[in-house]
Amino acid sequence: MTAVPEATELDGSGRAAQPRQLIVTVYGLYSRTEGGWLSVASLIDLLAAVGVDEPAVRSSISRLKRRGILEAVRRGATAGYELSADAREILREGDERIFRRGRATAADGWLLAVFSVPETERHKRHLLRTQLARMGFGTAASGVWIAPAHLHAATAEALTRLGLAGYADLFRADHLDFGDVRAKVRDWWDLDRLDELYTTFLDEHGPALRRESVTDEQAFADYVRVLTGWRRMPYLDPGLPAEFLPPGWSGIRAAELFFELHAKLEDPARAYVAKSINLT
Repeated sequence: MTAVPEATELDGSGRAAQPRQLIVTVYGLYSRTEGGWLSVASLIDLLAAVGVDEPAVRSSISRLKRRGILEAVRRGATAGYELSADAREILREGDERIFRRGRATAADGWLLAVFSVPETERHKRHLLRTQLARMGFGTAASGVWIAPAHLHAATAEALTRLGLAGYADLFRADHLDFGDVRAKVRDWWDLDRLDELYTTFLDEHGPALRRESVTDEQAFADYVRVLTGWRRMPYLDPGLPAEFLPPGWSGIRAAELFFELHAKLEDPARAYVAKSINLT
């Protein structure tokens, strides 16, 4: 599996949720208790609640299979798909990001990824840059990428998995001098674009929190949509320290909304899935 499907399907980084991204969310939430497997019929029924029709489900499954994210597995006479080993590992790492409540602080320091790739292996350079960007690194200088220090373990695991560890060195660092770190963070990350994405998330998913009563089916649909919308955010904003962000940062309000919806919707959504596919 390359870094491309990781970025477009597994972290939901597309502009709008596509059927294949909703399918990955459903797999990430509910299939792993079933060994990573769900039947095609169950997927069609579950995605119908989110407004995805059967042809779109089947087409998206085929695409995910071609990209090495899903593998066809029959259980008796029942056709279904399970997550590939690489996809399960990526989703496991994603869980740690998606449900991580805390932000980094200035005292935590930074993680620097310094790399040099020979011209004869330019494809490796592209893959390395793509992977670091996917993980939320900003660019401090040519060949020097920066992220909050808490991403050390996840970065080391990802570069090792992709065969890129031999091209990079990872350092833990503190900013000593010179210049204003707040201004530099704005240079290293596109905070204006992040603000747009967070504001869109708040606008799209705020109404789900204000509903006074919902059926389990509606809770499931809302939960899949909100989690799919949120999945990309911890990769674009890797928990940047609040003291380096603009006052009233929309990302903090978006995180509060996500965790409130998670608390409200998780149990009724799982109850709906249990009734739909006999999940225990």
